[in-house]
Amino acid sequence: MNLARLISETAAKYPDKPAIIFAGKTWTYQEFDRQVYNYAASLDRLGIKKGDRVAIQLPKCIEFLFLHFAVLSIGAISLPLNPDYRPEEIVYFLTDSGTSLFVTNSELLSKVRSAIQDLTELKILLKEELLPSTPEVILPKYPAGGDDIAMICYTSGTTGRCKGAAISHRNLIANMKALHKAWEWSDRDILLHVLPLFHVHGLNVAALGCLYAGATMIMFEKFEPRQVWETLVSESCTLFMGVPTIYQRLINECGKLESQANLQKMRLFVCGSAPLSDQQFYQFENITGFRILERYGMTETGMNASNHIAPEHRKAKSVGFPLEGVEIRIVNPEGKDVAIAEVGEVWIRGANVFQSYWGMPDKTAESFTDGWFHTGDLGFQAPDDNNRLYLVGRAKELIITGGFNVYPKEIENVLESHESVKESAVVGLPDNDFGEKVVAAIAIKEAINITPEELIAHCKIRLAAYKCPKQIFFVTELPRNAMGKIQKNILVQQIITPL
Repeated sequence: MNLARLISETAAKYPDKPAIIFAGKTWTYQEFDRQVYNYAASLDRLGIKKGDRVAIQLPKCIEFLFLHFAVLSIGAISLPLNPDYRPEEIVYFLTDSGTSLFVTNSELLSKVRSAIQDLTELKILLKEELLPSTPEVILPKYPAGGDDIAMICYTSGTTGRCKGAAISHRNLIANMKALHKAWEWSDRDILLHVLPLFHVHGLNVAALGCLYAGATMIMFEKFEPRQVWETLVSESCTLFMGVPTIYQRLINECGKLESQANLQKMRLFVCGSAPLSDQQFYQFENITGFRILERYGMTETGMNASNHIAPEHRKAKSVGFPLEGVEIRIVNPEGKDVAIAEVGEVWIRGANVFQSYWGMPDKTAESFTDGWFHTGDLGFQAPDDNNRLYLVGRAKELIITGGFNVYPKEIENVLESHESVKESAVVGLPDNDFGEKVVAAIAIKEAINITPEELIAHCKIRLAAYKCPKQIFFVTELPRNAMGKIQKNILVQQIITPL
């Protein structure tokens, strides 16, 4: 089954229903489907065929979606790229993927033109030049099938080269159907979309889920907290998806509103892409009456687990239970299952799991054992709560000090329980005596005075001595990527080590 075909079938079912509202204009499902078909015809005239890679680097716009689904419909492979990537990064992605066509706009092209001038086989198409028209020929009907690659999504690459996760149509469809059931999507839903489209959260979870359900998506180019609160009410929205940074800004803005937002139509506030703190979870509940639903996913697998939609089943710190069709194991470094409640690496198996890392057979082989994908995430299952899944950090972030394992997330939770702490990040730095020492970078709330010694004392009351930070650095803010995830490698390189 081809993913674009499924979306076209939804369009046939709801032809006159609003599909997307963006920049003051509404596209019905029929209009959306027609635009996708016309864009596909334009790609066909350019000679793009099944298996070709089409890189899309555009600011958030409706044309991004037309183009993305047009690429999938003709059997080509979509390669969404962050508009903020540097020229060197763009060259790497285009070269590594063997991209045939690079679609961008004139402003972004001006920044990378000199860097990509040696890619002589690369076709470049500006968004302004991509003028869809009625096709002169009948296009092939969705030549790519379930096992064919639909997308290549590059991981953040905090260690070594960025890896391109090759995701098939079957992977995307299986995950979409599991989420559709778990979150009870329907054509009556109205999603307020503020996430970037180049990321799997904004594209494969939010936008794709909405279009598959026949729901309506109100799409903003940029996130503005007050505009979000106003639109949730005025447009009777039912769904909203964000990252912790977005929710923190919504919390901050809520206190400035003249009156509390009337959210009687809302069903779900969903959070992912980075861990939500306890403080944010409970603050948002106190302000709105809604418990945020946390889920667990990654580039290579899509969504793996989710809390149930019933409010009483949503818990702080937990990412819930495996989605339908997804299996989860918690294993030790030898690949053996740990006892329930013990921390280990999370392994995933299911139709949602990607096929391979593009052009990296050795890296792919290292990442799988008997069909189980090694996520690199550390977690445990709670025996007193039906084996609910909790994540405690990344395996590569594990700190070993004096022979003891320390999980940064545990310490961050304790630090953020202090009234003065806005956010924190805990890392391990080399230490002659203990191998590694625990170090924390902390952003303090405005107009509050606190010393490192006071925060260390706060930890000593609540944690074993070996877990407590040996040093604390104060920072204005923590470095984050486009999805709000704290970049600890940059934190160490640019902030902590120089100090």
